[in-house]
Amino acid sequence: MDASQTTKNLHNCLVKTEKLFGLGSTGFLWFYSLFFSLIFSFYIFSSSTPHKFTPIQDNADNPANAYFQHLQTDNESCDLFDGGWVEDKEGPLYSNLSCPTIPLSKNCFYHGRKDRDFVYWRWKPEGCELPRFNPKAFLSIVRGKTMAFIGDSLARNHMESLLCLLSMEETPRNVYEDAEDKFRSWHFPHHNFTLMVLRSEFLVQATHRLINGSFTGGFHLHLDQLDSNWTQKLPIIDYAIFSDAHWFLRPNYLYEGGNLIGCVYCGDPTVKDVGPGFAIRRAFRAALKYVNENRNGVVVFLRTFSPAQFEHGAWNKGGFCNRTRGLAKEEVNVGGDDWEFRNIQVEEIERAKRYGGKRGNRFGIIDVTRAMLMRPDGHPGEFWGNKWMKGYSDCIHWCLPGPIDTWSELLLQMLHNTSRALKQS
Repeated sequence: MDASQTTKNLHNCLVKTEKLFGLGSTGFLWFYSLFFSLIFSFYIFSSSTPHKFTPIQDNADNPANAYFQHLQTDNESCDLFDGGWVEDKEGPLYSNLSCPTIPLSKNCFYHGRKDRDFVYWRWKPEGCELPRFNPKAFLSIVRGKTMAFIGDSLARNHMESLLCLLSMEETPRNVYEDAEDKFRSWHFPHHNFTLMVLRSEFLVQATHRLINGSFTGGFHLHLDQLDSNWTQKLPIIDYAIFSDAHWFLRPNYLYEGGNLIGCVYCGDPTVKDVGPGFAIRRAFRAALKYVNENRNGVVVFLRTFSPAQFEHGAWNKGGFCNRTRGLAKEEVNVGGDDWEFRNIQVEEIERAKRYGGKRGNRFGIIDVTRAMLMRPDGHPGEFWGNKWMKGYSDCIHWCLPGPIDTWSELLLQMLHNTSRALKQS
């Protein structure tokens, strides 16, 4: 029973007792003293230390236990991220009609997509099972906590998928939305859980690069200064899910200590082009270092690079993605830039993990790169209803419902594994 329900029950008891004793009687005053003593005692014993990660408890009533009890005993040693997609006759857990929070740009069926085979596949790791998402289990683990998705529009895409999945159990309240709709917060009152997205395309400070007052499409990135849009929220965050990379693939100029140290795709013969991987590494290293230096007891997951899958040209040169079926494991070329960016992110989370453990922080990888390389069929493509860029396809984001829902299944498994590890430490 939660605090609000207990308070409500005590209030009902008080109302009944008032009728028995009368407002001016000695018995009423005695009861009032007892009432407030009970409230105070309940508050003292039920409150928890702020920002401390609380593992799920082993008891028969915990919905997380029922969810995970059928998993193989070696599931934690199994590589959840190495596997393939298998047919799923049951299909998605929600539809574009049942989830009220799907943004129009990800509602592919609303915009006329006819084929539906792409939602009838599920991710199957080698050597173990990844169960279907269970909102009861997820909400039981994060009860009383705050989770933030920090990064670009794909971080937002993931949060929107999770929001649909959790809405099957409890209807969330939209408690904050900025004027540009870059920062959103949702609250699940019954579980006192807050889910937020903090838009930060680079994690570090960035300013538009202008020429003659016009935006060039590139940025000045200060790799040793963090973006305050997410750092100012860090003190209240219990779970942080970082993801970024696509915005680094622009003509950006890089700075450290206020000095220009290189560029990416700038085409400037006077500045060394260090490549996007350099900038991605420095940005993630700075962000994760900041977490370790400024927080204790936070759980951090990094979701690896999700590839763009334009075919027959870039996004602005006629590229499109109209496949209706995914690829087999042997059809995917694991390598190139996609895999380089993924490897950099894995290396940086491992670096952060070595130092973070001393401060009680936990770090993990949600490694989706291989799985998503197999799913060129899951993007909105032409079915995203954009009024300002007609004729352009979206081959970066993911339809809802769609393959991206697997990210939340992996996240739930990671939360479970982290909770168990904390209990055993």
